[in-house]
Amino acid sequence: MMASESASLSESVSSESPPDQVERLYRELEAKIREYRPNDDLGILQRAFRFASKCHEGQSRDSGEPYMVHPILVAHILAEMRMDLVGMVTGLLHDVVEDTSVTVEQVRKEFGEEVARCVDGLTKLSKLDFFSAEDRQAESFRKMLLAMVEDIRVIIVKLADRMHNMRTLGFLNAERRERIARETIEIYAPIAHRLGMGKVRSELEDLAFQYLEPDAYRDIVQAIESRRHSNEEFLAEIRQTVESELRHEAIPARVDGRVKRPYSVFLKLRRQKITVDQVYDLLAFRIVTDSVKNCYAALGVIHNKWRPIPGRIKDFIAIPRPNLYQSLHTSVVGPHGQTFEVQIRTEEMHRIAEEGIAAHWKYKEGRKGPAADDQRIAWLRHLVEWQRDVQDSTEFMSTLKVDLYPEEVYTFTPRGKVLVLPRDATPIDFAYAIHSDVGHTCVGAKVNGRIVPLRSPLHNGDIVEIMTQPGHEPSKDWLAFVKTSRARNKIKHVINANERAKAIEIGQKYLDKESRRLGVQLGKFSRGDMERVASEYGYSKMEDLHAALGYGKFSARQVLSKIAPGAVKDEPAETRPAAAETSSPSYLPPNAPGRREDGDAVIKVRGSDDLLVYRAKCCNPIRGESIVGYVTRGKGVAVHSKMCPNVQNLMYDVERKIEVEWARAADDAFPVRITVHTDDRPGMLNQLTGVLSDESTNIRSLEARGALDHDGGVVEMTVDVRDKKQLEKLVSAMRRISGVRDVERLFN
Repeated sequence: MMASESASLSESVSSESPPDQVERLYRELEAKIREYRPNDDLGILQRAFRFASKCHEGQSRDSGEPYMVHPILVAHILAEMRMDLVGMVTGLLHDVVEDTSVTVEQVRKEFGEEVARCVDGLTKLSKLDFFSAEDRQAESFRKMLLAMVEDIRVIIVKLADRMHNMRTLGFLNAERRERIARETIEIYAPIAHRLGMGKVRSELEDLAFQYLEPDAYRDIVQAIESRRHSNEEFLAEIRQTVESELRHEAIPARVDGRVKRPYSVFLKLRRQKITVDQVYDLLAFRIVTDSVKNCYAALGVIHNKWRPIPGRIKDFIAIPRPNLYQSLHTSVVGPHGQTFEVQIRTEEMHRIAEEGIAAHWKYKEGRKGPAADDQRIAWLRHLVEWQRDVQDSTEFMSTLKVDLYPEEVYTFTPRGKVLVLPRDATPIDFAYAIHSDVGHTCVGAKVNGRIVPLRSPLHNGDIVEIMTQPGHEPSKDWLAFVKTSRARNKIKHVINANERAKAIEIGQKYLDKESRRLGVQLGKFSRGDMERVASEYGYSKMEDLHAALGYGKFSARQVLSKIAPGAVKDEPAETRPAAAETSSPSYLPPNAPGRREDGDAVIKVRGSDDLLVYRAKCCNPIRGESIVGYVTRGKGVAVHSKMCPNVQNLMYDVERKIEVEWARAADDAFPVRITVHTDDRPGMLNQLTGVLSDESTNIRSLEARGALDHDGGVVEMTVDVRDKKQLEKLVSAMRRISGVRDVERLFN
């Protein structure tokens, strides 16, 4: 309803002049608000409309429409959520500070503190100077998260804004479409899920999926459409049977049948490595009844009529999800051997499942949203707390995405307290969820009374007991398997402190040793002189520069040449100390033998030519990918793809991160490992190699075998590609082959 209603509003645009169109949309907005807030004075809304119209006068969107159409349609979406006037006014004004010369102070003067605070929270930091777009994006999200904690209406307006932008995404160029769609599916849809806004989440996911995986989206939609007639017959038959059975048991209920969403189907295909033809539970039914008692009674009716599938029964009424979602889920085998899912809930549960936090607008004087103890807001506060100490923008965005994933594992302490953790969480995550000290001193764990390895994934219903030892400290190895950012950040903090202390000690010794060799007496220089040199390297204290020397970011000779310019003379490269002898093995002279290997001359450290650089073997980054450098003592700068699963485990110390870039255009070939999941049929291998031949792609190795986890085949290959675009072209061509279930790039 939400999508179709707003779509119809914008479809009737073409026959009107732009001013008439804007005025009509505003009048319809007022009428919509009066339906659910009949006693409110809409004067402030009209003032906001006139103010925003004047600010955006002369501006237009990529679609050619007047820009003002966008904030009005955002306000329409908010009205469908039955938002209060502060939220509505914020919707109309949400772009005035970012896209016009208006300041937050002017908004505050015209519309008050609450509106100004919400508009400010929505305004990106695009006008400030950041090193990269990624830093700007990270800081914008930081600002938005903080504003969300103070006033939840900030994110409600942002979700409405993003929803309308996604509905009109087709007018943008391909690069912007992909960037916005990826941000939507990785950040905004999960936020909507965590706030319980199922309707918003579903639309955002399907719209983003349409642009990120156009071929897969088209195939799934076509497959669903081709079965529409048979699906409608099946839905009608089952609905009639369920209604009859419920009436017989005197259970009041309404029954709805539906086909699964395209993105939901896509996730199942990717998870199970199957094709659309092999999805047997495309259909689902929802039973909405009047009481919790009748929910369980209806579940009994369903199980009495059809055989339930073991392991597919979930009781989210007894143990609600963290976003307060409640429902009974079961999957059963239908009358023709076809499986389908049934969800059973009360009317109130259904309203909360659809609208989430937006269903709780009970504003009173001085109230800014749901109660402070609302579980959804408690999660948000914890999220802000955990992210506060994360300085690196890449790490911030990565851990934010992890925190937003749906939480699915329900575990228990020995005393029966429920702890909800992400899928595949470990006893270490459980320990840190209890308390930081419990996590730090964890030495073992018992799950259901049995001692298990600390990397063991936890499952629903596990009773976990943590064994601790005073004085124990977390291991760096834990970073390879923990799932929660709380655990990851706490572990990194301890390791970082220890590593930094070692780096400072090594850096001091390295500088002292090199100064003695070059005859520079450091004692002659004041602390002020030393700190002046440190500031030239971007550090406020000498200890920071010592740490950078210890990590191998700079050579001691470079630093000494700044401390005592006349005392340090140039010397031939062959007389300089070997890296291993100086405790800074990352530094090598420009002409040192073996300085670049295996085509790694295509990458360089930004602003420096004196560091050994090599591509990490775990991910073998390819040209066109975003990359990040990590200083490793004894080896140089390891360059990883930002998509590499090892990056977050390595970046526990931000000081070791170093900016790297692709150095030059070249015809270098990069080896990439690809796994293709297919149907097991003759000719498949020939078609796959044909795709590689068409692209003149060299095959380094290829192995085909039967799959262990499904009835198809698996083809693993290592191929040479020039860049990211060629890899994407190959993967897309392979996915178009009939019988190919999934194609994925492998990292070591």
